Amino acid sequence: MHIGDGLLSWTWPIYYIITIIALYFALKWARENLDEKHIPLLAVMAAGIFAIQAMNIPIPWGTSGHMMGAALVAIVFGSPWAAVIVLSMVLLVQSFFGDGGITALGANIFNMGIIAGFTGYGLFEALKKPIGRFPAIFVAAWASIFVAALAVAIELAIAGTFPLDLGLFYMGLYHAVIGLAEGAITVVAILAIQNVRPDLLPWGKGGS
Repeated sequence: MHIGDGLLSWTWPIYYIITIIALYFALKWARENLDEKHIPLLAVMAAGIFAIQAMNIPIPWGTSGHMMGAALVAIVFGSPWAAVIVLSMVLLVQSFFGDGGITALGANIFNMGIIAGFTGYGLFEALKKPIGRFPAIFVAAWASIFVAALAVAIELAIAGTFPLDLGLFYMGLYHAVIGLAEGAITVVAILAIQNVRPDLLPWGKGGS
């Protein structure tokens, strides 16, 4: 899902502006909500996401497919802003290793941090009561990667990189499948945290 340099044409500054604004609010959230108990968890999650994103599946026309982790972070920390912070750190480091372009960094954070984080967290909050917490986690994680993948296809079509219909087909198809693994891993990871340190989860602190 990483977009490389040169694929966004004239549109890349737009995503930088959006991302900078989002990072302002994400850092504001961090100052107000993160404590010494959660900062190590944030760092561990960043390292884990860096590792799982290293497993890339090539997709035609210059991008790739992989698991993401945005929904996991957003749900564990009870805020999509946490996903924005973690994915920004991960993607910044990856960009220096050629995994995603420097000019496309704003767009990659926009897709994998902002869109995926807010999609995953929003769906989890909407579905946890109707279908149950862990089914909601699975659906939210699946949707987070699927919606972000469609966003990439739309952005590259706007930039004139490749046709919208083919982009939606390939990105949607690949990530609909990858999303199944994303959902399963997210459920397993949150179950593990709940079993070992339930106090780190929003509902382990008396939340819903």
